[in-house]
Amino acid sequence: MIKIILLSDFSEEYSKNLLRGITRYSKDHGPWTFCRMPAYYRETIGIDGILEWAKGWEADGIIGQFHNAEEAWKFTQAKMPVIAQDFKERFEDIPNITGAYHETGRLAADYFLKKGFKNFAFYGLKNTVWSRERAEGFEERVNEAGYKVDYFERQHSRSEDLYHYKPSALTRWLKSLPKPIALMACDDNQAYHVAEASRHFNIRIPEEIALLGVDNDEMLCELSDPPISSIGLDTERSGYEAAALMEQMIARKQGTFKDVVVKPTQVVSRMSTDIFASTDKYIVSALKYIHENLDKNLKVDQVLKEVPLSRRSLEKRFVQITGYPVYEYIYNQRIEKFTQKLLETDMTIFEIALDLGLNDSKNIARQFKQIKGLTPVEYRKKYVLSNRG
Repeated sequence: MIKIILLSDFSEEYSKNLLRGITRYSKDHGPWTFCRMPAYYRETIGIDGILEWAKGWEADGIIGQFHNAEEAWKFTQAKMPVIAQDFKERFEDIPNITGAYHETGRLAADYFLKKGFKNFAFYGLKNTVWSRERAEGFEERVNEAGYKVDYFERQHSRSEDLYHYKPSALTRWLKSLPKPIALMACDDNQAYHVAEASRHFNIRIPEEIALLGVDNDEMLCELSDPPISSIGLDTERSGYEAAALMEQMIARKQGTFKDVVVKPTQVVSRMSTDIFASTDKYIVSALKYIHENLDKNLKVDQVLKEVPLSRRSLEKRFVQITGYPVYEYIYNQRIEKFTQKLLETDMTIFEIALDLGLNDSKNIARQFKQIKGLTPVEYRKKYVLSNRG
């Protein structure tokens, strides 16, 4: 039986999803047994204490968060396979569970650009690779569109730090930003800080700040008022791949090992981004109508009935604001809605199509592949471990 130590912060949704993937692999290929060690063990018994315990338990490997290379090196010196979960920086000599962070930042920027924003901000943490590279990807895409990004970065602090409830540099920064503004936070915890600081100091979300996090921690996102939109990640799949990698390392089946890369899946929209940055009241009205009626197989003619514009005028103004013709915008939003249901429900492809007011599931599957590059079934298999249908 393989014995694995898991050293992580299990209060976070990201680590929980990794754990789900790891344990699923053990059920498929085990049996394995695990010792879960909360991250604070690094400070209480120290890395040396964890290593001694691992030797006594006869652990076969460890997957965990390490402060520095020296901590991980102590395990490799003891000939124990190590996989590092991204914490501050990637390690060079051992495999990492890392992320496609630039891709995640670009996805966030694209999401806001489609809503017509011209002001952008990023709230993150200093000296952490996942915050830094998400910010870089976000800024790259925003710059490509001809705009700039305002930044606020703070030192990593304890989870019990409640500074965001009091007047602070964060609140001064939020008040100073041009409005309306699209703000990406490096993760859902930081997005929650922004939401709370804004609520306590009368900064309106989403009217003044449209707020987007990362990780799709549903409990944390729904705890906020209004609920926070977030980028979902294929973390559980990556946990499964990390466990497979660990088994290879234990068996020494190859000499070098690649990083496990957690990819973004989609933006899960909630009320914190339910706004369109435009002074054109007719286009805002049209956009609102589209988003409220995506499940009704919308046609452009139906949207036209909601605004006193000719079709040519609507199309011209719509492209200026969103970058897309009306039909293409509806098409893209329908695919995003379809994707969300595909990943978050047990519904079949046919049931999802019906739920969105579509009678032709084969046509929506074809449209889906044109945008996502995979059929709905392939996409679900790639990003959802259990084959739900």
